[in-house]
Amino acid sequence: MSEPLTPAQIQSAEKTLATGTWAITAGAVLFSVLTVTPLVERVTPDDWAWTAPILPLVVDAAVVIVVRLDATVARLGGSSGVWPAVLRWMTGLMTLLLNIGDSALKGDLVGVAVHSVAPLLLIVTAEAGLAYRRAIGRALERIERSRAAEAEAREQGERQSREHERRERERAEQSALEHAERLERERAEREAAERAAEREHTARMERERLDREADMRREQREYEERIRREDQQRADALWREQQERTERSRPEHHALEPAATALDTSDAQAAVNTTAGTVNGAVNGPAAFTKMPENDARSHVRSFRAGQRSVRQLAEDTGWSVGWVSARLQEAREQQAADAGEPVEAVV
Repeated sequence: MSEPLTPAQIQSAEKTLATGTWAITAGAVLFSVLTVTPLVERVTPDDWAWTAPILPLVVDAAVVIVVRLDATVARLGGSSGVWPAVLRWMTGLMTLLLNIGDSALKGDLVGVAVHSVAPLLLIVTAEAGLAYRRAIGRALERIERSRAAEAEAREQGERQSREHERRERERAEQSALEHAERLERERAEREAAERAAEREHTARMERERLDREADMRREQREYEERIRREDQQRADALWREQQERTERSRPEHHALEPAATALDTSDAQAAVNTTAGTVNGAVNGPAAFTKMPENDARSHVRSFRAGQRSVRQLAEDTGWSVGWVSARLQEAREQQAADAGEPVEAVV
C-alpha cells in the first residue's frame, strides 16, 4: 500500500496542473487568433478588416475567464452551477467552429482535423482540470480533516497526560502530607509518653526519698525513745540502789543521820541531775528530730492516696501536728472534689 501524499506534494501537483492548463490556454488562444483572423477578414468589409482579430480575442477572453473562475471555485470546494458550464462549452464550441471554419468552407478535411486539435485540447483540458481541481480539493479537505483529528487526538492525549500528572502530583503531595502528619503525631505521642514516664519516675523517686526520710526519722525517734527509757531505767536503778544503801547504813550511823541523810540526798539529787542531763542531751543533741520543710511535707502528704496511711502516721513522717496534716488532707480532698464536681467529706 502506497503512502498517502503530503499536502506539499498535492499542492505541487496542483501547481503543475495550473501551469499546464495556462500553457495550453495561451497556445490555443494564440493559435486561434492566427487561424480565425483570416477567416473573419474575408467575411468583413474592407473598411473594417482591421477588426478581424477582435472576435477571436473576445472568444479566447471568455475561455480565459471560464478557466480561471472554474479553478478558483474548485479550489474553494464549491460548485458554480449550470451557467458556467454553458459558458465553458459555448466558448469551447465557438473556438472550435472558428478554428475549423475556414478549412471546412474549403472542404479541406485535413485542415479541419488539424485546426480542431487546439480547441478540442482546450475544451478537454478545461473539463479535466476542473475535475482534477475538485479531486485535489477533496483530498486536501480530507487531509486537513485527518490532520485536525490527529491534532485534536494529540491535544486530548496531552490534556489527559497533564490531568494524570496533576492527579499523580496531588496524590504524592497528599501522601507526603499524611506521612508528615503521621510522623508529627507519632513524635508528639512519643514525647508525651516520655514526659509521662519522666513525671512518674520523678514522683516515684520523690516518694521513695520521702519514705526514706520518714523511715530515718521514725528510726531516730525509736532510737531516742530507747535511749530515754534506758537512761530512765539506769536512773531508777541508781536511785533504788542509793535508797537501799541508805537503809542499810541507817542503824550504824544513827548519830550522824542528819548529815548522812543530807549527804545522801545531795548525792541522789546529783545522780538524778546527771541522768536527766544525759536524757536531755540525747533528746536535744545534734541527732534531735526536726520537722520536714513545709513544701516537702505537703508533697509527702499528697503523694499517698486516701487510706494508704493514717493522719497520725503522716504526722509522724513529716514532724508536723495532726491538725496540720488533717488540714492538708482536707485541702487535697477539696481540690479533687472540685475537679470531679463531687461533694467534699471532712477528714477525720
